[in-house]
Amino acid sequence: MNQSAKSEILTTDGIPLKISLKRAERLNKIRAFALVLPLALFIIITFAFPILSMLLRSVDDKQINTVFPKTFEVYKQWDRKDLPPEELYASMFHEILSAEKLQIGKASTRMNYSKSGWKSLLKKSKRKFKKIKEGPYKEQMIKADKRWGQIEFWKALGEMVDPITFGYYLNAVDLKYDSDKNVIQQPENRRVYNSTWIKTLKVSVLVTLFTLLLGYPVAYLLATLPLKLSNLLMIFVLLPFWTSLLVRTVSWIVILMQKGIFNSILVWGGVIADENRMQLIYNQTGTLIAMTQILLPFMVLPLYSVMKTIPPTYMRAALNLGAKPMHAFYRVYFPQSVPGISAGGLLVFVLAIGYFITPALVGGKDGQLIGHWIAYHLKTSLNWGLCSALGGILLVVMLVLYWVYNKVVGIENIKLG
Repeated sequence: MNQSAKSEILTTDGIPLKISLKRAERLNKIRAFALVLPLALFIIITFAFPILSMLLRSVDDKQINTVFPKTFEVYKQWDRKDLPPEELYASMFHEILSAEKLQIGKASTRMNYSKSGWKSLLKKSKRKFKKIKEGPYKEQMIKADKRWGQIEFWKALGEMVDPITFGYYLNAVDLKYDSDKNVIQQPENRRVYNSTWIKTLKVSVLVTLFTLLLGYPVAYLLATLPLKLSNLLMIFVLLPFWTSLLVRTVSWIVILMQKGIFNSILVWGGVIADENRMQLIYNQTGTLIAMTQILLPFMVLPLYSVMKTIPPTYMRAALNLGAKPMHAFYRVYFPQSVPGISAGGLLVFVLAIGYFITPALVGGKDGQLIGHWIAYHLKTSLNWGLCSALGGILLVVMLVLYWVYNKVVGIENIKLG
């Protein structure tokens, strides 16, 4: 044992080498963790927490359940075939009177999403209920406001019975719960989201395709032209980044409007008559044109960075071996540019599917994408549950896209040069 201890290698300060190495390794891990910690905290605070909060908000219905807890307990025992019993009226009466003004405001906003008129009914009733001193309450509540005698208002509460709900997600695809928690379609005049989802996916795919068709030859020229010419062309590609997005979008309005530059040139050239000016703005066509131009650099740059690494000798060798130019391009050059196509396509599609500013300004009613409804519910209707559900579905769509892409192409094959 003593012989073994003597043969053990020691450092200059007398510590066994194994222990010293373990301490050094532990110290390196602590330093690495300390370096990564600020970035990790930044990502958690600015990215993970907001997404988690959004997902929780999309299924949270507690803002009404905490205001009328006893009412909902009694409601679960009601058969919903005729007007509620006196017990349910009494419970609603007492909880409206005891609730604070802010609580009533939040609850009525949520109730209004299910049945229009709840907000005004609760505000009006809270004032009138103060004059009612004792029960029975059913007749007195109906006398105070006849809407308490309409069974549709009471049935609307059935959508909000549970504190955790998937009702917002159903609303986001033009479905809803009925009073018995069965899934049914929204009324025809309220079915707006499915068509918007289809339009959003359609526009995103078309924009990705158009940017690829326009960006591929530009990236090829950037990669193959002499340095002076390629640098000049690169300046034109990067120029949009030096201009405000709002300015670029408004410029397209000026260009595409019926009395705008493009139509005026066609009329001046005799291509179309003055009375036949084309409607290229405030529709889906304008959205496609503007978004394609704005997102084009995001396709060109990944393509260029990959094409720049493709040796030009490959094409020359294929031509020297007798291949025709198009055949050599298709069999030799194009396959090597696929990583750039996949990276640019994924980047453009991700940006396009959540775009808001350009469709809002250029698209009009026909060219609005799903981002319009997210912004509307966030700022105007204040239906944050539905807003979060729309965002949650958008997140799931992107995750499914990544999964499919990984299965077909492989995320590790994405290259930016």
